[in-house]
Amino acid sequence: MRKLQLTLACGRYDRTQPLIDGRVRPEGVDLTFLPLRPGETFWRMLNHGEFDVSEMSLSSYTILRSEGDTRFIAIPVFPSRIFRHSALYVRTDSPIEIPEDLKGKRVGVGDYQMTAAVWVRGLLTHEYGVKPEDVVWVTGKPIRSIKPPDGIRVESIPADTTLEAMLELGEIDALVSVMIPSGFGKTVRRLFRDSRKVEVEYYGKTRIFPIMHTLVLKTSLYQEKPWLAVSFYHAFCRARDIAEQAMYGTNALTVSLPWVIDEVEATRRLFAPRIWDYSVEGSLPTLNALMTYLDEQKLSHRKMKVDELFVPNISPGLIDYLRATGEG
Repeated sequence: MRKLQLTLACGRYDRTQPLIDGRVRPEGVDLTFLPLRPGETFWRMLNHGEFDVSEMSLSSYTILRSEGDTRFIAIPVFPSRIFRHSALYVRTDSPIEIPEDLKGKRVGVGDYQMTAAVWVRGLLTHEYGVKPEDVVWVTGKPIRSIKPPDGIRVESIPADTTLEAMLELGEIDALVSVMIPSGFGKTVRRLFRDSRKVEVEYYGKTRIFPIMHTLVLKTSLYQEKPWLAVSFYHAFCRARDIAEQAMYGTNALTVSLPWVIDEVEATRRLFAPRIWDYSVEGSLPTLNALMTYLDEQKLSHRKMKVDELFVPNISPGLIDYLRATGEG
């Protein structure tokens, strides 16, 4: 069978590196892997549909589906997952010490609808009683323009500055940032001073390990060749497994941390049986929470169901088979 020539845009992570260097290849595909930064990938895919397969903001994708935009369909692969308590920053001299202190304050965020911001607002609401309407949101340039939800105060950043600069000058009181601000440790600190402790407790309580990104195919491509979803799912699972095994290499450490093995083992105990789950069933608490948050924050046009998001042919039976054969 002649292989399909397809393009995939996705970040360069340990769990995607085997796909980049060719150690793993999706069956039936002659793949061109474009290792792009997420923001560029999302913008180019959402606005121009430049790739056959791409990493995609899970919140943006869900919002599109809620609007009836079905250009893309997702595979339950989650290239980016990260707790976002540690994404809240304030000035080192700020009187803000607890999340409740954010009420009535101005909080910067790069894009109101970005997944990280959805997660932060969700945890602020459900864990600390700080609702989106309690805050003035100051936003940067969005990847995709949306109308601010009714009752939510959203201001655009002035053209001649940045959110980091506004935080430094006290023009905003806090910042939600997926990148560590340049002033961190000097003029900027995290709101949650021991964010790891808070995040571990949050996971123990909720079983939520926030998903930022998923993987999407063009729907037209999937409808024509549904086997591609299985091929890419299998490939991403194998790439992830290779990355996990590499972290256990003790002959020469593959990660530049002296106690990486201890870290891996401690994290495995917390997340057992698998740290980085690529399945709907294993991620249901997380996915259900995100659907709730998008609905509560009036970003999705209706409350989406998890089973509306993903291809139907990545079933629990297939996942069980791949696990039993050591291939997933």
